[in-house]
Amino acid sequence: MTEKQIRLEVTYALPDKQALLEVIVERGCTVDEAIKASGILKRFPDINLDEAKVGIWYRTCKLTDEPKDGDRIAIYRPLIADPKDARRRRAEKAKDEGRADKVTGGRVNSLRSGQE
Repeated sequence: MTEKQIRLEVTYALPDKQALLEVIVERGCTVDEAIKASGILKRFPDINLDEAKVGIWYRTCKLTDEPKDGDRIAIYRPLIADPKDARRRRAEKAKDEGRADKVTGGRVNSLRSGQE
């Protein structure tokens, strides 16, 4: 490795298969170029960089950003469910089952439980 090169990691994960690849690229390359140089797109042909979000150290970034030596580039899968909708459904289910209480936040009141 020369002074004009940097070492990066590129990662992608599916529920049943993951990859963490090390790549050495020229200093000043873009995230897009580093991903392509890593060969991860050949391992996971379903990755579409036009649609996928990417990040450096798990903070989203643009494909045109320049990574620094030692950075980890992650390619994110699309979300299966909206986290807010999932939380809302869990709260509604807890309410329907009687596990949610606005006063106690769902915790059992010790006085109330002692009287039963």
